[in-house]
Amino acid sequence: MDLQNSTNEIPVIRTCSQKLGCAIIDAEGREVPITEEMIQDACRELEQRLVKPAEQD
Repeated sequence: MDLQNSTNEIPVIRTCSQKLGCAIIDAEGREVPITEEMIQDACRELEQRLVKPAEQD
């Protein structure tokens, strides 16, 4: 079994929608909870900016 090349996906089941317990402070000094959606958006943006390393001989 090759785990690295597996195409199986594992479903994620969330039993409740809670805040992650973290927050950021906005420009007006207000505390803004960090949501899972914010983290997923940031991960998607990072994936789009990913640059593959040059191949080495």
